[in-house]
Amino acid sequence: MNKTRLEAFSDGVLAIIITIMVLEFKLPEGNTYEALTPLLPKFLSYILSFIYIGIYWNNHHHMMHTVKQVNGAILWANLHLLFWLSLIPFATAWNGENHFASFPMMLYGVILLMNGVAYFILQGFILKQQGENSILKKAIGSDIKGKSSPVLYTIAVLFANFYPIVSGGIYIFVALMWLVPDKRIERIFNENN
Repeated sequence: MNKTRLEAFSDGVLAIIITIMVLEFKLPEGNTYEALTPLLPKFLSYILSFIYIGIYWNNHHHMMHTVKQVNGAILWANLHLLFWLSLIPFATAWNGENHFASFPMMLYGVILLMNGVAYFILQGFILKQQGENSILKKAIGSDIKGKSSPVLYTIAVLFANFYPIVSGGIYIFVALMWLVPDKRIERIFNENN
């Protein structure tokens, strides 16, 4: 099967997810700076979630460049990833509405963890289809970021019950870790073409 439909569908779903997140914003009551102040937690939550969606879109895009064909397992693994990504707007809104309280921060971390697991599963099915000498296998190497992210999310979820601010710091740290441009796939892809 050609990968084009998978990419187009994924791009569309991610665009809708971002649209849903921004639609959560209600117009402030009034026209002053003070009227915007109550929206600050929602806006901060939106920024972090937007960055995470962007990271997943970027990495998914790069990973799909290594794929020539997809099979049923890859299609289902991709839908699994999109399912968990589609829960980010809910967790984002709940966090912002409740000013980063313990349980919303915990749920946000669980959803981020499940996104990471789902991405890892998708990557695994692609690697299985491509074999040990695949471009993707060469590009990800030891995958330090990919392996450390779930550990950090788990730590953040555990901290959320007692120190939600620490959890928030860990979520920001992981996002910043992934924001650093990762040229591995581009470099390996260019070497092989």
